[in-house]
Amino acid sequence: MDSKSILLLKTLLLSTSPRNIYAHTTDKKKRRKIVLGYVGTAVLYAMLVAYSLITCIGLGFAGTIDVAPALCALTISALSFVFTLFKTNGYLFNFKEYDMLMSLPFEARTVASSKYLYMYLKSLPWYLCVSMAVMLGYAIIAGPGIWAYPLWILLTFFLPVIPMLAATFLGFLIAKVSSRFKKTNLIQTVLTFVFIAFSFSFRFIVEGLFRDDKIQEALAKASEATDQAAHIYAPAGWFADAITKGNVLSALLLVAVSGLLFAAVFHLLGNSYQRINSALKSRAASRNFEMSEQRRHSVVNAIAFKEFKRFTSSTIYMTNAGMGEVFAVLLGVVTLVIGFDRILDIVTREAPFDHSILQPAIPFIAYFFIGMVATTACSPSLEGKNYWIIQSLPLSMKSVYQGKMLFNLYLTVPFMTFSVLCMCVSLRVPVLDTILSLVLGVALCAFSTTWGCVCGVKHIRLDWENEVEVIKQGTAVTIYLLPNMLVTMGLTALVIFLGQHVNHGLIALGFTLIASVLALLSYRRVLSLCKA
Repeated sequence: MDSKSILLLKTLLLSTSPRNIYAHTTDKKKRRKIVLGYVGTAVLYAMLVAYSLITCIGLGFAGTIDVAPALCALTISALSFVFTLFKTNGYLFNFKEYDMLMSLPFEARTVASSKYLYMYLKSLPWYLCVSMAVMLGYAIIAGPGIWAYPLWILLTFFLPVIPMLAATFLGFLIAKVSSRFKKTNLIQTVLTFVFIAFSFSFRFIVEGLFRDDKIQEALAKASEATDQAAHIYAPAGWFADAITKGNVLSALLLVAVSGLLFAAVFHLLGNSYQRINSALKSRAASRNFEMSEQRRHSVVNAIAFKEFKRFTSSTIYMTNAGMGEVFAVLLGVVTLVIGFDRILDIVTREAPFDHSILQPAIPFIAYFFIGMVATTACSPSLEGKNYWIIQSLPLSMKSVYQGKMLFNLYLTVPFMTFSVLCMCVSLRVPVLDTILSLVLGVALCAFSTTWGCVCGVKHIRLDWENEVEVIKQGTAVTIYLLPNMLVTMGLTALVIFLGQHVNHGLIALGFTLIASVLALLSYRRVLSLCKA
């Protein structure tokens, strides 16, 4: 890390820091949003700390507190790998300020490393929350020597480095391969989707390959499974040995390997950095283009199509807002091929229960994926500095947001219909209940669309420097995502309980009415925000 990387890093932090904006802006609304953003982030940090601490205390009651350091290291490593993989395209490749940065007297390696360090610092508080909470629980139950605490804190800063570098290198390979094709964004998006889907299914692949009873017995025990994982993933083992055994060599290995890999990855990345970014930012023209009569569309449909083009032109947008739809389709196909009953047997370890009790929960199971992220939660902010162009056009903001909501419906309703229909067929749901489930699924999509738009308009942010800041880290997305996900999980359990006592058709009708009313209220709220 050289002085130029640090200089660029400081500039990036200052230009995107809410605290810096708060200190210099006189706009009361903007200052209030920043304060609310800090409060919301603090609540999320507190929830993560509480969850990590409770988990550590649970290990203590189970008599397996010795695996807490290894579990902490594995958790931070997994989080950092996933977070970085989703951000690499937006931060390291194809980012908006690329031309400006590359015009400065900095090497490509310096620009890339400063972007990596920016990702590292922005995500570091999440890792510290996990680590400090586990350290507190470990201190209360295990009572290690005083030397363990500063060592734990120091090594926490190095734990995310190696998995982040692995995710960065993987993103580099995906970008390098996709840059050789004309439709670079499409290829890059497909490769990212394939890898993410493979990662989520890796557990089942391993179980299919290894059926040995001893392995299954070891995996059934959390402590033994954690020890095995720490042996496989060496940095977690080094961290655990340094904390539990006071092994100085392990601590030095973690620090040294992190530094060496950092230098190696960015030396390799720097050699191709400019060519890859240039290829990703270029657009190929069709050789056989022919002029034809243009079709006329309504204003709302035209805006929806514009949003579709924006969606398909951004890998980070597609992988975050479209991943749920891909999972929903995969779930539907798997239920048809393998059977819903077989999937439930695998998940529940063949626990004896009547699988039909899950029938009323089918729309909510599909919605858990479909409603994961609504495009309307981030699309208003994605207009960015082009927002003034929209305001200068002879369009009402009502039509603009109606178009954005229409696009989200175009995106979610077909996938919802396919997933629900596949699960209903697999579980042999009666025709009438299947129709009602489909109607409920559409109502849930309407609610997701309108509620996401309320969050997107209410917490619009136009002064972003990188689209990752609004697609993944935006206040609107966070406010939409967390309550929606938790409520969906709760409603799934509720309808399963109600399904044992109430007719499934009545349950679907009741929740369809509730979702429709909430969607209507949210839509009216969007219209009122347009006038504000």
